[in-house]
Amino acid sequence: METLVARDVRTAAAVTRLTVREHLVQLSERKLGLSSIVRHLAAVKMFLRYLHATGRMPEDLAALLETPKKWRTLPRTLRPGQVEALLAAPQPDEPFYARDRALLELLYASGLRVSELAGLRVADVNLAVGYVRCLGKGRKERVVPIGRPAIEAVREYLATLRGTLAAEHGPTEALFLSRTGRPLDRTNLWRVVSKYAVQAGLPQPVGPHTLRHCFATHLLEGGADLRIVQELLGHADVSTTQVYLHVDTARLKSLHQRCHPRP
Repeated sequence: METLVARDVRTAAAVTRLTVREHLVQLSERKLGLSSIVRHLAAVKMFLRYLHATGRMPEDLAALLETPKKWRTLPRTLRPGQVEALLAAPQPDEPFYARDRALLELLYASGLRVSELAGLRVADVNLAVGYVRCLGKGRKERVVPIGRPAIEAVREYLATLRGTLAAEHGPTEALFLSRTGRPLDRTNLWRVVSKYAVQAGLPQPVGPHTLRHCFATHLLEGGADLRIVQELLGHADVSTTQVYLHVDTARLKSLHQRCHPRP
């Protein structure tokens, strides 16, 4: 470790919290991603626990270091106007307009994960009542309501294009199909969203998960209860949902700095 050499640290007992922090700073200066730095920190903490447990280090430094779970980046979101531009990007003269408009509207209306969207069947969408049923992580089922724009878009897709696509490959229960009639997988769903993000002139990268983040953030900005948003997203722990509160806090701070006469 460069930090140990630079500080002439020759024994485990000479390692301090400052030593570890300097090592993490060096990793950041090397332009490593946050997830890579977190993995480094997790490995260092395990080694420090071993040194303390075997008596080579008098202090348990691992207990004093911030846990990787707290190193959570804020999700990338779009402003409502940017989302509207994305949803309006598919044009009626495009061959897959009805399908692409439906999947974009459904992503933003429901906050589904891309894997959940890929696994949707026609029977999972109840347009009369206005909800979608999906299987989330751990195969936990949840029901998410959807609004009028998504209902209308999915209804148009089912009434026009889906039957044509299904005829290319044969009967299938999948909701969203490729041009060959096969179910759209995660990769192709990403490509569809990214394609229209470019057409809408949005900053990159934008994918299906971006719309999930927007769904949660915009609900909270509109006054939705955190526990309700947790349920809609299918989060097992509310702490996972709380990251969206930080997004809203960051937005409020930005507004305060821009608008207050004495920022």
